[in-house]
Amino acid sequence: SRSPKRKSKSGRRSRSPRGRRSRSPPHAAVKVKQERDDHCRRGNEERKQRYPSEQEHRRERSGDRDRHRDHSDRRKNPSERPGVRGHERERDVQNIREQQAEREFYNERRREHRQNNDSSGANQNPELGQSDNKPKEKASVNKEKPSFELSGALLEDTNTFRGVVIKYSEPPEARIPKKRWRLYPFKNDEFLPVMYIHRQSAYLLGRHRRIADIPIDHPSCSKQHAVFQYRLVEYTRADGTIGRRVRPYIIDLGSGNGTFLNNQRIEPQRYYELKEKDVLKFGFSSREYVLLHESSDKSEANTKDDDEEEEKEEESDS
Repeated sequence: SRSPKRKSKSGRRSRSPRGRRSRSPPHAAVKVKQERDDHCRRGNEERKQRYPSEQEHRRERSGDRDRHRDHSDRRKNPSERPGVRGHERERDVQNIREQQAEREFYNERRREHRQNNDSSGANQNPELGQSDNKPKEKASVNKEKPSFELSGALLEDTNTFRGVVIKYSEPPEARIPKKRWRLYPFKNDEFLPVMYIHRQSAYLLGRHRRIADIPIDHPSCSKQHAVFQYRLVEYTRADGTIGRRVRPYIIDLGSGNGTFLNNQRIEPQRYYELKEKDVLKFGFSSREYVLLHESSDKSEANTKDDDEEEEKEEESDS
């Protein structure tokens, strides 16, 4: 049995903190629990309603995939479909017949066109229609003959001087002379400076000052007009033996207006031996070049000395 609560002297209940504690009303907790249950129930119902629709959607998608796969297989293997082979064969046969008909049609048109051309050609020039072999013979006659002349293509890489391709290359018998040859130029009886031409085996004459050893400025001369060349050649002595000596030569390089030796034009691309007191002219230039050497002032009786000098040259070259 509980002891009766003490009352204060004034007859009121004591205001102790124990008796003053406040408690939450029971109906609030019950309300929260009900709301939570309602939320869970609603979510389950929605999930149940949604689940069958998702299943149906998946089934529909799988069905579409199966249908698409079947359709692609049929396209890849059309022979598996019933009745396809027969239709395709008929179509192929029909296409082949149409192609043959088109070919025959175009062949007939070509034949007609050829016949018309032949008839028109025979009417214009009856000689052409007499024999088919004549045009072929004429065509073979009109063909260009092969040219075996030097084109200079092989010398472009090796025979270049100061960036210019030289048309001429020295022969293997080229030598520097021991005899001191000279060119004495004259212009209308006017004496010009002497040219000493014994220090090299060859001298290029022409209008191209960049490469010419002896420049010729007359407009009628070519850029590479001619070459003065020394060559070691054989000769027969008085006793019948064969010797060798260095002699001067002139060669024209295919110039337009030519090279003249003693007032006679020489052939191009050919060596001409020069002798003492020979006169050279180039193009239409009025200048004349007389060839002499250091012992040219001797009398003709001393020609034996020249032969001895040539023999000495032969011995030194050998």
